[in-house]
Amino acid sequence: MTKLHIKQAVIVEGKCDRAVLQSVLDSSTVVIPVHGFGVYKDKAKLAHIRRYARTVGVILLTDSDNAGRQIRNYLNDCLRGCKVHHVYVPNLLEVEDTAVAVLRERLSAYAITQACADGGAVTRRVETITREILFDDGFIGGANASSRRKALLRAMDLPENLSVNALLDAMNVCDYDYNNLVRSLSL
Repeated sequence: MTKLHIKQAVIVEGKCDRAVLQSVLDSSTVVIPVHGFGVYKDKAKLAHIRRYARTVGVILLTDSDNAGRQIRNYLNDCLRGCKVHHVYVPNLLEVEDTAVAVLRERLSAYAITQACADGGAVTRRVETITREILFDDGFIGGANASSRRKALLRAMDLPENLSVNALLDAMNVCDYDYNNLVRSLSL
């Protein structure tokens, strides 16, 4: 069965939720776990989510229990004025315990097909930032790469502990001007 590609970032409570979604969503769909109530104190994670919400939008997919509703309401309040969509799992179920077919059905409304709803073709960013580009520019795999990458993440207002894959996702989805960012760092 073909996996769904979704333009919006999917926000879930934890790593187990993210793992379940890997059987439904393709690898290019961004899934961000907020680590439960940890999102209340993690301002950098919230800023990261807000950036997606302002650009491509986010889908909130939390458990249907009290904790899930509290996290959803908190995020919804923090993202007022942004592109926020809500997807719900059946009553009193956790995302990780929901049948894959149900998750697929609930998320399919957001899937990108060969043509957009307005009839135009789906376009991808022409200049995709890759691991190789980050390596060539000294942000991964070399001396001082970690400190250079942290400086880049700070310049982008992203969490400093963001993985390289999450950094690439953010750069390629949220329309950062990579060349200007690198020049502004002057490392």
